[in-house]
Amino acid sequence: MINLFQPQVGAEELDAVAGVFHDRRLGSGRRTKAFETAFAEHLGLEAGHVVFTSSGTTALHLAVETLDLRPGDEVVLPSLGLPATAEAVAARGGRPVFCDVDRHTLNPNLEDVEAALTDRTRAVLFLHYGGRAGDIVRIAARCRELGITLMEDAACSIASRVDGRLAGTFGDLAVWSFDPGRVLVTGDGGMLYAKDPERAARTRLLARHGLVRASGFGHATLPGEPDLPEYGRGITGNDLTAAIGTVQLRRLPEMVERRREIAARYDRELAGTEGILTPPPLPEGHESTDCVYWLQLDPAVRDGVVADLLAEEIYTTSHHAPLHRFQADGDEEPPAAPLPSCDWAVARTVRLPLHPGLSDGDVATVIDALRRSVRSRLAARTDEGLTVKDTP
Repeated sequence: MINLFQPQVGAEELDAVAGVFHDRRLGSGRRTKAFETAFAEHLGLEAGHVVFTSSGTTALHLAVETLDLRPGDEVVLPSLGLPATAEAVAARGGRPVFCDVDRHTLNPNLEDVEAALTDRTRAVLFLHYGGRAGDIVRIAARCRELGITLMEDAACSIASRVDGRLAGTFGDLAVWSFDPGRVLVTGDGGMLYAKDPERAARTRLLARHGLVRASGFGHATLPGEPDLPEYGRGITGNDLTAAIGTVQLRRLPEMVERRREIAARYDRELAGTEGILTPPPLPEGHESTDCVYWLQLDPAVRDGVVADLLAEEIYTTSHHAPLHRFQADGDEEPPAAPLPSCDWAVARTVRLPLHPGLSDGDVATVIDALRRSVRSRLAARTDEGLTVKDTP
């Protein structure tokens, strides 16, 4: 099977885990702190502004928690994303307001965000889709003008840049995910960045049960006055996952370079193929992490192509429904939101295998199978006398 994603872990990561076992300190300790410091250095920031969490989802919930949302407060986010983003807002009493995206880049432009803003907007949650930074510069500038908090979901964009500046450093808050489908993996885990020092200190406090004084290995404390200014949760990362993450961060340049090579080959060899629309070129000054490679197909043949590739043991995925089409248990039937580009993209988008474990032969196999399937499916439609409107 040629997998859609595949974590790149080996002897170095195993040795790092063995070191944790040897020390018998598996909780949050010196390796966690070292990983936070190394990640902050990667971002060009001070270590005190980042906190390693148990998952990208917990980092997201923690970031939203610091907004102190009140009933009726709104957070604007793209409809083309994972349910976790909307869930984090709703769980803190806010109202997710979905905006449209560019149908080809799958990122919202400033105009898409502005169309969703109201006088109740407290924050914008921007997703760097697939590893592309998108229109983050203009959106960040507009949020500053309006005094709106900007959060960045940089789960796919650990090495994405605009004019040398890393995604995740443009806003007030940012989160990364290190789950097995990402670029840097720790088994599970996430990172949160807070620009404001007081907010950064609060995120660390909340991630550690709200306790001012830590306990455990290296943190012996004497009995004293209660030091629980705010209820929190135990959602910090641990030394096992931090040890893996530190090795992965060191290997990040080589892993991203291979991803970019594969994405560039897909672009080069699939561009201009009848029935296939490849992603648009990156704007000048932009660098993508290439976490996800997607293309867009005629919706009449898209699902058939996915089935054909699976039959050849090539794992691809189509896109789940946009968030404005979801309905949570107990919710009233949502109105049909006018987000035509999201709906257009979801009907056509397919993700191809992309990870450093792919050999050149694997990539060639994917390209050949895709071309054959699309050609065959389109020919079958023509033979049946059928045409498709609004093709890619």
